[in-house]
Amino acid sequence: MRAGKPARGPRLTLRFVTRKLLVDVSPLRAYPAYRRIWAGDTISALGAQITATAVPLQVYDITGSSFQVGLASLVALVPLITCGLLGGAIADAVDRRRLALLTSGGLAAVSAGLLLFALVVDATNAGSGAIWPLFCLIAVQSALVSVNGPARRAMIPNLVPLRELPAATALQQIGWNTALTAGPLIAGVSVAAGGYVLAYALDLATFTAALYGLARLPPMPPQGGGRRAGTASVREGLTFLAGQPVVLMTFAVDIIAMIFGMPRALFPELARTQFGGGATTASVLYSAVAAGALLGASLSGPLGRVNRQGRAVVVAIVVWGGAIAGFGLTHSIVIAVPLLALAGMADMVSAIFRTSILNVATPDEMRGRLQGVFLVVVAGGPRLGDLEAGSAAALVSPAFSVVSGGLVCVGGVLVATAIAPALLRYDAQQAIADAEAATASHIHKQTSVDPLPS
Repeated sequence: MRAGKPARGPRLTLRFVTRKLLVDVSPLRAYPAYRRIWAGDTISALGAQITATAVPLQVYDITGSSFQVGLASLVALVPLITCGLLGGAIADAVDRRRLALLTSGGLAAVSAGLLLFALVVDATNAGSGAIWPLFCLIAVQSALVSVNGPARRAMIPNLVPLRELPAATALQQIGWNTALTAGPLIAGVSVAAGGYVLAYALDLATFTAALYGLARLPPMPPQGGGRRAGTASVREGLTFLAGQPVVLMTFAVDIIAMIFGMPRALFPELARTQFGGGATTASVLYSAVAAGALLGASLSGPLGRVNRQGRAVVVAIVVWGGAIAGFGLTHSIVIAVPLLALAGMADMVSAIFRTSILNVATPDEMRGRLQGVFLVVVAGGPRLGDLEAGSAAALVSPAFSVVSGGLVCVGGVLVATAIAPALLRYDAQQAIADAEAATASHIHKQTSVDPLPS
């Protein structure tokens, strides 16, 4: 060893590897407002996932039908679509922080309604006739989410610089997938220990974190003062989207992946028939996808250096579909869980890059409306997938539904990108440079004044 030269020992190597590989947490350190909304969203998402798992389990317990589980998702889809675009327009017209506070309060009231419903069912031993109040609460919840989601998402690009959006999005994914991993497990344990009453009560308690996080944020009016929400505003957003072929393709490939490759409506039935378990096994299946996504997000450091983000989206969705098809073929829970985790990792990569592409392409005054469309896609696609999976399972079998859906997902994405290759050609660095130049030009126009008269 040469004198005066420090050894590159294990500690230095480990530090280098972790810095390059692990998620970039600098947005949490550097931007307190982002840190507050991230913490509130993560805790609230945990409660939301407890309810998101408890509801299909309760529907299946009451009806014994996977089709009814899929139908519950359809009930949520209708208000999501009808209110989603208008919710985005509202988010571009008013203070987004205030709007998020109002709708979060409404969502807390819905969770209180779910708790009351569970108490009544327990007290009266209601049968299948009691399902309609649950469907009504699901519909109201979906309508509120369609306004709350765009308002929250539109705030993020104003809390961190554009070049740090992949890191901020990865952190959002970590928070979200932590909730997706722990929420179903907590739901399964809660339902087994204290019934649906306990599960919904835990969800209601988590809203305190979300409301506190939003209350500590500064006002968030849209740049340019906003405009009146209405059909004209929605049309303006859709017209802008029509001129963004890359963003359109991110929506299209995600819809294909979620409609045909999302088997979550079958988890309660598969847990019993294919894996020989019950609610706890179903909660493990729900959590496996999120656990894989959480692991992938935790190792997302290299993603910030990926320039061809569109190609990464396509590859990730192909991996997702293949893993789902493999999951449908196995009867071993030991094999099923890693396959679902692999699918979750692939979905995380897709979500990070799709979100970054959308935020870079969209000016602030349009972000609410585009996030409304984004919400319709990312939340509506899986709900249509629930209906598709439940219907195919009822007509043929659960295994056929899962395997065929995964294979159609892979083929559909490859065909779509072959027909419209704009996503494959996307250059992230050039897109960021163009967006920063457009923002600088907009600020210059707003701050420039006419010279004083002589």
